[in-house]
Amino acid sequence: MEKTDYFRKSKKIIQVGMLKKKIRGELLTCAESPTEFEETPGQTPETDSVISALERNGVNFIGSEVRSKTKNGKPKMSMRIDIPATTPTRTISAVTSMLWEDLVNNPKKDGAGDFINRKKIQCAEKMIRGAFVELYRGLGLLKTYSSLNMVAFIKILKKFDKVSNQQVSGNYLKSVKRSHFISSDKVVRLMDEVESIFTRHFANNDRKKAMKFLRPQHHRDSHMVTFFVGLFTGCFVSLFSVYAILAHLSGLFTPGTEAGYMETVYPVFSAFALLSLHLFMYGCNLFMWKSTRINYNFIFEFTPSTALKYRDAFLICTSLMTAVVGAMVIHLLLRSSGFSPTQVDAIPGFLLLFFIGLLICPFNIFYRPTRYCFLRIIRNIVCSPFYKVLMVDFFMADQLTSQIPLLRHMESTACYFLARSFRTHRYETCKSGRLYRELAYVISFAPYYWRAMQCARRWFDECDPKHLANMGKYVSAMVAAGARITYANQKNELWLVVVLVTSVLATVYQLYWDFVQDWNLLNPKSKNPWLRDDLILKNKSIYYVSIALNLVLRVAWVETVTRFNVGMLESRMLDFFLASLEVIRRGHWNFYRLENEHLNNAGKFRAVNTVPLPFRETDSDG
Repeated sequence: MEKTDYFRKSKKIIQVGMLKKKIRGELLTCAESPTEFEETPGQTPETDSVISALERNGVNFIGSEVRSKTKNGKPKMSMRIDIPATTPTRTISAVTSMLWEDLVNNPKKDGAGDFINRKKIQCAEKMIRGAFVELYRGLGLLKTYSSLNMVAFIKILKKFDKVSNQQVSGNYLKSVKRSHFISSDKVVRLMDEVESIFTRHFANNDRKKAMKFLRPQHHRDSHMVTFFVGLFTGCFVSLFSVYAILAHLSGLFTPGTEAGYMETVYPVFSAFALLSLHLFMYGCNLFMWKSTRINYNFIFEFTPSTALKYRDAFLICTSLMTAVVGAMVIHLLLRSSGFSPTQVDAIPGFLLLFFIGLLICPFNIFYRPTRYCFLRIIRNIVCSPFYKVLMVDFFMADQLTSQIPLLRHMESTACYFLARSFRTHRYETCKSGRLYRELAYVISFAPYYWRAMQCARRWFDECDPKHLANMGKYVSAMVAAGARITYANQKNELWLVVVLVTSVLATVYQLYWDFVQDWNLLNPKSKNPWLRDDLILKNKSIYYVSIALNLVLRVAWVETVTRFNVGMLESRMLDFFLASLEVIRRGHWNFYRLENEHLNNAGKFRAVNTVPLPFRETDSDG
């Protein structure tokens, strides 16, 4: 966007903000009489000036050219506020408003605008507030850009004087300082004006409160976090060593005892282990993104003051695994001490309930903003066709497609405890039931289905056929997953052929999308052979190794077809190993996916979020 266009749009937003307070009373009156609001004779000139100013700035008053009168001779009108249907609540509200308008207010010949209520006004105010914050951030970037250019000119001229043995920098600097991008104070004045308007209208004249929105402070990294990461890491290593020794001494994994233990303990503890591994990979991603200056907070639209840092991710990971391995040691000690299996085998269930309670805990402890953000994203994924899809939503949905073994473990754990099998120790209740076998398809399909619905919603919002092609990738993955589950239940050659065909097609589809679309690599015309023109990592060989590694890990499904003839313990360990490889592949994929997104933003000069205003825009700057 050119500078003149940016300033013109900035002025429009500021003018709308200055008029917000004047129309607030009229809007609140509209809430009680949704389709019209009346004026007293004394208010007519002021209201007329406000209406004309709003119309010049993109606010559409239906019927404002020919204003009809009420029975008392007072004018009546309606203001259109367009709230994007980004959530089910807003969608339902919009549909309800349209139906109400058609059923109740259509008989009026003048025709009213959209149904305006307090909820819609609050949404509009929130959108305007977000637009002010992004405007202020953009102005700050312009100011920083001007300062950096001035510093660059000074350093270049000093270098020129040194190389040429001439003292000409002073003359050149006079011209530079007189240039518009240095001498103009328009950006500073606009920032001051935005601060004043925001403080007055959105912070009740509390400047400190306003600055929390406009200039959020970054929390400094605490050494206590690093200390606890090291402490919990040492505890985890020690407890795991104790567990391994106790398991060996008690003969836990002998053929006679492995069945009960693997059915009761393995699903819960392996689910926690996979989750911890994913958190560890996410911490590594955060560290690499920060080291390579990838603006992940902007891409994910995280609040910088509450966003999770890599030390925090490592702290959550290590504390989680310390608690899980500690529970495993306690469980093993109680079994060895002669406690009944009915009492001991309930420990994994209590551990699971504890962490679920901690996840939804309303108190401001243990990263509440991050926990609630996670729950909100999961809600958006589950209801994906009805929510506007953001980057963080489909990024998290991609993570879920790599955690299908974790979801299957959660399914077996829920069945084990809800069916009270931990009291009767009848493990076949969950394994042989028809409902359980059918749920296996549902659990395996769900992440791919959610991701496909996100692609459909993005195609509906953006009309880009590439999203339909992406949806086809997840549909093919659903077909391949269903074929593998059926083959696992019905071992015959026909289903083996179906598994091979569907899995090969899905894998080729996924590899193409990984390399060409998500990573933007394999470009034969690139100046970097078969990569892309812009690379963040200096060592190009890392990209070639990453391509080969992603390809190898993508074909790990071959093991599910060529099942080695091993016992239950070895089979479970092999499944856990393959699930861990998929989590590692996903963490490896995450870095290059966000690198490509960051380079696209930089290439298109995107540094602030686009916030649509709730008023219909017109070309009124003329």
